[in-house]
Amino acid sequence: MTINKDNNKDIEKDFYGEDMINEEIDNDDEDFEYQDDKVDEVDETDKLKDEAKKEKDNFLRLFAEFENYKKRTSKERIELFSTANKELMTALLPILDDFERGLKEVEKSDDKTLLEGMQLIYNKFKSTLIQKGLIDAEAKQGDVFDAEIHEAISQIPAPSKKLRGKIIDIVEKGYKLGETMIRYPKVVIGN
Repeated sequence: MTINKDNNKDIEKDFYGEDMINEEIDNDDEDFEYQDDKVDEVDETDKLKDEAKKEKDNFLRLFAEFENYKKRTSKERIELFSTANKELMTALLPILDDFERGLKEVEKSDDKTLLEGMQLIYNKFKSTLIQKGLIDAEAKQGDVFDAEIHEAISQIPAPSKKLRGKIIDIVEKGYKLGETMIRYPKVVIGN
């Protein structure tokens, strides 16, 4: 049982019936401080979570950039290895052409041993270039002229209607180094 005498005092009877006076203490300030501590802790936790999220995002971005860098450099390295011989191959192509012209002339002669010797040297030279990645560019008489893969050096009247816009003659063979065209085939096309 409670009897209210003042605003701040309550009188209650205890178990034995004696009066007990309870004074209400204004705990609003303490509750507020306690709540402020909780709010501060929540704010601090949220801040730490946000910072962790930002750091994780930064880490993922950095990791992705590094993976892209690795892929790009490995691709560049592969391209470099595949085309490292480009200058050397380009310099050797005229020698290969001269060799082929020489073989055609030696074939006209009656000296078979000279022809065999020249063919052995030519085959060895050509196989070495092929091992290093040299590939003949496909161009045949009668193929349709394609400016992307052929170089037209001349146009002549086509001997027949079927050869209009097609390759009539191949003046110089073309070559690729891997997938890169290092010399386009020089052709004469029918007009």
